[in-house]
Amino acid sequence: MKQGLTGSTLKIIAMISMLIDHFGAAVLGRYLTGVGFLTAIQSENTFLTWKASYGELYLLYWITRGIGRIAFPIFCFLLVEGCYHTKSVKKYGIRMALFALLSEIPFDLAFQNTFLEFTYQNVFFTLTIALVTIAACRKIAESTTKKPIIKCLLQLGCLFLGMVVAQLLHTDYGAFGVFAVWILYLFYGRGKQMLTAGVLTFLWEVTAPFAFVPIKYYNGKRGISLKYFFYLFYPLHIILLYLLCVMLGIFGNEAL
Repeated sequence: MKQGLTGSTLKIIAMISMLIDHFGAAVLGRYLTGVGFLTAIQSENTFLTWKASYGELYLLYWITRGIGRIAFPIFCFLLVEGCYHTKSVKKYGIRMALFALLSEIPFDLAFQNTFLEFTYQNVFFTLTIALVTIAACRKIAESTTKKPIIKCLLQLGCLFLGMVVAQLLHTDYGAFGVFAVWILYLFYGRGKQMLTAGVLTFLWEVTAPFAFVPIKYYNGKRGISLKYFFYLFYPLHIILLYLLCVMLGIFGNEAL
């Protein structure tokens, strides 16, 4: 049996990381804003005084957010894997789009303090747009009737269009999210080159490159089936965090 991490193991790592991240943003972030964090950072002296009183909470918040940065690169990698191995990219994309819509109300409740708004959309929208982008690029690359230069230009056009759509829709990670998936698609199957490209792409988030450690040990196996569990986990864990904030009496505070 081939050693390493299966796709389902990578997915579990990403889900746990995402849960920790969202706990930090929705729960700890609300505690921070409730004790005057946003006011304190406007003044260095006030912030130093504030930090002396709430330094441990502040540190814990950043630890959770740092751990959370590991999730998105893994999801990007798994999306590219899915594009190559799914039986139907069309059904894959429709499924992701449906769960993007299903997740939006829980997402807005947990992070925007409102039932539904359109200034910032959940990450499923980003991943759906990225999937359509790389699926189109792959279709172009496999064409036997177009010259290499035409293929290159068409693929760059698809990338640009996908990035613009994500940015206009204000999706989580926006244009960068689509670009990151495209980079992993571009270097797909190239081992160290893909890992290097991935690390360099995510260098702007200090802890995100660590996601490529478990990705390095991916063995190409699917593992246990987590397809629908993953899709349901996203909206369910967010709505549970929202309910936790309501129970703790901090829902009215701003999430970070």
